[in-house]
Amino acid sequence: MNIADQNCLMSQADYAKKLRPLIPVEAFAPAPQKVWILLINIIILVLGWGIASYLDRWNWQYLWLYIPIAIAMGNSVIVLLFSTHGLLHSSTITTPWLRRFLSLLGLTMLWMPPTLWKAVHNREHHSKTNSEQDPDRNYLSQQPNNWGKWIQNAFVPSSEVNPILLTIGMSHAWGVHTFRNLTSLIFFNNRFAKYPVFAFSVSEKERKEIIVELLVMIGLHIAILAILDFSPLKILLGYLLPIWIGHAGLMFYIYTNHLLCRMTEVNDPLVNSLSIRVPKIFDILHLNFSYHTEHHIFPGMNPSYYPMVQELLLTHYPERFNLMDASQAWKLLLQTPRHYLDQTTFTNWSGTKVVSCPNLNQSK
Repeated sequence: MNIADQNCLMSQADYAKKLRPLIPVEAFAPAPQKVWILLINIIILVLGWGIASYLDRWNWQYLWLYIPIAIAMGNSVIVLLFSTHGLLHSSTITTPWLRRFLSLLGLTMLWMPPTLWKAVHNREHHSKTNSEQDPDRNYLSQQPNNWGKWIQNAFVPSSEVNPILLTIGMSHAWGVHTFRNLTSLIFFNNRFAKYPVFAFSVSEKERKEIIVELLVMIGLHIAILAILDFSPLKILLGYLLPIWIGHAGLMFYIYTNHLLCRMTEVNDPLVNSLSIRVPKIFDILHLNFSYHTEHHIFPGMNPSYYPMVQELLLTHYPERFNLMDASQAWKLLLQTPRHYLDQTTFTNWSGTKVVSCPNLNQSK
C-alpha cells in the first residue's frame, strides 16, 4: 500500500457494515462449548503442577523428561489468554459472577485482572488501535526516556536489540506491560503517569475491582507455590518455566499484531493491524489468533469464522489488507527500529536511524 492509499482511511465500522451481510448469522452466536477449552487447559496446568510436586523424588538425570510437560503447560498459558480474550469479547457467558470467575481463572497466570483487561484491551486498545491514545502501541520518540521506554527499547525485537536481551524479553515483556498499567492505575489512575506507553484512567469502582482481583491472583499464585513446597527446583521447572514459555509464545503474536504498522488517527484495522500466516496446527491450538485484523473488525465473532472473513478481505480489499507469513513479519521486526518518529516513520532510541513503516500488504 502506498502513502496515498494509506491516507484514505476507513473505520472499523465501515468494514463491519460492508462485510456483515456476507457472513452467516451463526458466526456471531454464542459458542459456550469454547469455555471447555479454557477449563481443559486449566486442568493441564493443575496436572503439571501435581507432577512437579514429585520432582524431588526424581533422579536428576531424568529431570529433562519434565521439559515436554513444561512446554505443554506453557502452551496452556497461551491458550488461557486467547480463550479468556474471546470470552470477554463475546456474550458466551452472560451470568456476571460466572463470567468474572472464569476470566479470573483464565488470566491468573498472566497476572492480568479481568477488569484491567477489559479496560486496557477492550475499551482502550480496540477503540484507539495504534493511535496516540493506544496503550499497546510503540513508544513515541518524543516521549520522555523513562524506565518503561528503556525496557521496551532494550528487550523488544528491533534492528538495535541485543539477542540475549531479546531472549530474556520474550518471556518477561508481558509482565512489564501488565506492571506498567497496573501500577499506573492503582497508584495514580490519571493521565499524567509518564512511564506507560499511554496513561489512561478507570472509574474508582473499576480501580477497586482491579485491586481485589489482583489480591485473589496473588493468593492463587501462593497456593501454586505451596503445592510445589516452595522448592527452588519445583518452582523453576513447574512454575517459572511454563510461564516463561507461555509468555514468550503469546508475545510472538502480540509483537506482530501492530508494532510494524503505521499509526492512524482513524481506527482502520486494515492499516493499523497485521494478520500472519502460521502453520495450521498453531491456528488450531491458539484459536485462530493469527487472524488479527479479522478480529479487530469483528471482536465478538466466533474465531472459527475468521478464515471466512480473511477470504472476504482478500476479495474486497486486496490492496489494503496487511497479511504475511509469520517468519517474514518477525524478520521485519528485527530490521526496523521500535519508536515512532511520526505516524509513518520509525526511529531508534538515539534518533539517528529513520525508517519508513514497511509495506505489510503481501497477501497475494
